[in-house]
Formats: sequence, structure tokens, C-alpha cells
Amino acid sequence: MKEKKKINTMGLIILIIGIAISVCSIVLSTQIYGVASVFNQPLTGIATLDLIYSKIPAVIRTIEIITIAYLLNMLISFILSKLFSNNKRGKTITKLLTSFIKYLIAIVAILLALSAFGVDTKTLLASAGILGLVIGLGAQSLISDIIAGVFIVFEGEFEVGDIVVIDDWRGTVDEIGIRTTKIIDYGGNIKIVNNSQIQTIINQTKELSLARATISIEYGKPIPEAEEVIMKNLDNIKAKIPEIVEGPYYKGVNALAASSVDLLFVAKCKEEDLYGVQRAMNRELKILFDENGIGIPFPQVTISELASDNDKKSLGKEQKKEVDKFVKGQRTASKDLEEIIK
Repeated sequence: MKEKKKINTMGLIILIIGIAISVCSIVLSTQIYGVASVFNQPLTGIATLDLIYSKIPAVIRTIEIITIAYLLNMLISFILSKLFSNNKRGKTITKLLTSFIKYLIAIVAILLALSAFGVDTKTLLASAGILGLVIGLGAQSLISDIIAGVFIVFEGEFEVGDIVVIDDWRGTVDEIGIRTTKIIDYGGNIKIVNNSQIQTIINQTKELSLARATISIEYGKPIPEAEEVIMKNLDNIKAKIPEIVEGPYYKGVNALAASSVDLLFVAKCKEEDLYGVQRAMNRELKILFDENGIGIPFPQVTISELASDNDKKSLGKEQKKEVDKFVKGQRTASKDLEEIIK
């Protein structure tokens, strides 16, 4: 935090120096850039030093150009954020336009800076067609990224602030730039994806998400009694969880597990509230069941003890004969099924 604050302070100091130099450049333009400029006269008689001395006006002009470009970019970004940041789509368009304008201002500033140093920018621009063709052959991916970014914004597939899943990465869209899209997960990690590489995307914000809570109750508790408690208290659970938009609803017996009867509850909420709502539903349902004597099973060990010889019951001769007769009859009756059983 201290390091970040130190960097911000340093950036502010550099900006103030740049503004001060720009003001002096404008106010003293005649003395710096005019025919009577002090920089037009040799200073030391040493060619190298005099050449460096004569380039000081170009350096001052470059600082002025960079400062004005920076302030202009800040001003345009501020205006766009105030005009279009009323909703998610507005924020998305703002991010894209800001990114585009930033690159445009940077290109113009570079050309003006080169012009300040005496470079013939007109000739440079005239040859840009051939140069652009050469660069274009090697920058097809960049062009694809730009085009894909434009389509993303205007087709509204996802917008800034939406929660999406891209390549198994789940997070909130922070920025849709002219070339890349930035997604931040809940840990603060940032994934940067080239726009043209976004092939499949799951937008989890367009519709309400479904929060699920599965609560297990013991087999010894009659289902109707548990359902009566649920019926009387379901509305109270919604009042205690304001993030729930629709529900909660009791969906019935979800499974007959090894040692429990699993009851399913669902509710609709915003995607950003999904996990919080699920945890809150689990808590409220546990409290509800505890207050009404509905037990939630937990792992138990049952120990069986073999009966002693005195406790064992033996069959009489007649009973044994009946059993043997029954077994033989079953074998005979199911003889045709032997091959199937094998």
C-alpha cells in the first residue's frame, strides 16, 4: 500500500512538473521557439554540446505535447464516464471508447513529437500506406482483436460488470478494451484475454441464478411433520435473506440416502449473491430444524452382539422337513432360469 501511494505521489509530481513546463512553453514561446530564441545561438563552440543545446526547444515541446495529451485523455475519459456510465452497457461503451481514444491520442502525440524534432511527418504519413501493408500482414491477430472487441460491445454478448465464465475462469468483467478483455475473479486475480480468442463464454448475469440448499433429516422423523414446519416458516426465511429475489421454494425429497432423507430447497437470486444466499439458506434451515426438534443425521457406528446358545431358537424336525421341501420346490420351479442366472 505504501509503495502504491509512493508511486501515485511520484506520478503527481511528474504531472505538475510537466504542466509547469507546458505553461512556460506557451507563455515564453517567442523566446524559446522564435527567430530570436536563445537556443539558436551557439553556447560553447563545441559542436556536440551546441547540437544538444539547440534541441532543448524540441524537448520542451515534446514534454508539452505529452502533458497535453495526458490531460486531454483524462478529460475525455471523465466526460465519457459522466455521459454513458448510467448502466452496464454505457460503462462498456465508455471503456471501449476510452481505449480507442487513448491509442488515437498516443499516435497523434508521437507524430507531433517527431515533428518537433524536425522529422517530416507528411512524408512519413505518405509512406504509411506501404508500411501499413507490411505491418498488416504481420498484425492480423491485432486486427482480429479490434474487430472482435467492436462486435462484443455492439452485440451485447457481455458487458462491464457482468459475471462470466471464459475458459473455466469465473469472474467479473472489468474492462472491454479495443484489443483485450479483463476479467477479475473474487480473489482479485486478473485474467487478460485477447478479444479474438474468446470463443465460448457463459454469461451468468443475464438471468437470475438458482441457489440450492440440500438439508438431510433423520429417517425417524415423519416427512409430513417436517413439511408442516417448513410450510409455516418458509416465508420467514425469505424475510431473513433479502438477497433472495424469488423463493425460497421447497422442492421435496431429493434423495433417500444411506442414513438420511435429503430435502431440497431452491431460491433465485443475482449471480453475485449466489454463494452468500446458499450459505444463508443452510444456516436458517439448520436453525429452523434445531428449534423444532428435527434432527440432522451424522455418522454413527452400530455394534451388533451375537446371541448366546441359550438365546438361539432351533427348528423342530417337521419344520426342517418343510423348509427342505420348500428349497427343493424352488429349485425345480426355477430350473429354466439357470442359464440366465449364470
